Amino acid sequence: QVQLVESGGDLVQTGGSLRLSCVVSGTFLRINVMDWYRQAPGKQREWVAMLTSGGITNYADSVKDRFTIARANTKNTVYLQMNSLKPEDAGVYYCNAGVVLSDTDSRVVPYWGQGTQVTVSS
Repeated sequence: QVQLVESGGDLVQTGGSLRLSCVVSGTFLRINVMDWYRQAPGKQREWVAMLTSGGITNYADSVKDRFTIARANTKNTVYLQMNSLKPEDAGVYYCNAGVVLSDTDSRVVPYWGQGTQVTVSS
């Protein structure tokens, strides 16, 4: 099985910064892509940022130039550095990993973490 654990969520003032972490553990061959999503109360979950195994990144327009997704030296950990936070950035942040489980099964299987709460006070 594959497990994802997010951490780093907190209460921060508008304009502040947070760094979220996502650690992937378990038995698998490789991680193809990792994404961050977020969900505000009463709203649908929205995609925030992506990092592929090849190092390609992409961001939602709403967070571009403020958020950075990066891989730690331990490749099973991904960070989301969030700067210049706004009240509309608040929500539960979820990590998603597209994982190839074995060399006999090339499917990319998505796994989710349990989420970490980010609160931004105005």
